Amino acid sequence: MEKRIIAIGGGDMKEKTTLKIDEYIARLAKVHAGDKRAYGLYIGTASHDFMPAFNTFRKTYTSVFDIKADCLLLENVETSDERIDEKIAKADFIYVSGGDTLYMLKKWKERGLIDKLISAYERGVIITGRSAGAICWFETMYTDSEILNGDSNEYKLYNGLGVLKGVCSPHFNLREEDLTKAIIDNNLSEVYAIEDNSAIEFVNGEFSKSLSSGGQSYIICNINGQVHKKIL
Repeated sequence: MEKRIIAIGGGDMKEKTTLKIDEYIARLAKVHAGDKRAYGLYIGTASHDFMPAFNTFRKTYTSVFDIKADCLLLENVETSDERIDEKIAKADFIYVSGGDTLYMLKKWKERGLIDKLISAYERGVIITGRSAGAICWFETMYTDSEILNGDSNEYKLYNGLGVLKGVCSPHFNLREEDLTKAIIDNNLSEVYAIEDNSAIEFVNGEFSKSLSSGGQSYIICNINGQVHKKIL
């Protein structure tokens, strides 16, 4: 079974700006499901389980693509470990929301969810996510969590889960100047930079291809202090 992660840089599912990417994910999920109806599990921890976002996910994946949509709630809800395991076990794909990346990882660690999600990935469940839900799988994340929490006015580099090698930034169309400076200041050699309405797919841990619903993805290389941008 192939191991697959689709990292989406950003976009607005409600306004259907990522619909071409969602269609691709839905198609993969149906292949994974085989003869049964495909099941998608939405994890909105990064957005503090903001339910309107899940409702948009359900409207898209159920109404448009005929996939059963469910959510895994951790915010102010006593979801048992058994219930968490049951939901993950049924999933053909897992979709992780955008929001506060550091809060999300802290909450996942407290609930023992990290190992469960990595185990799902290892057995072939399709993993996808937008913004926070995209960058968390990499060794290093370029995140705005400190800005969201009022702790800083700058984007920062933090360790991610390390399922995928390298550094990743979402919303590159909004962060290009800041990210370029971070690459030089931290002497980073390569960074995956994903615009809104764009995604990059990894199969068995290796970059496979980029996906576009209007946006573009890049690999940013630092060669002797000179930053070069290559379209993926």
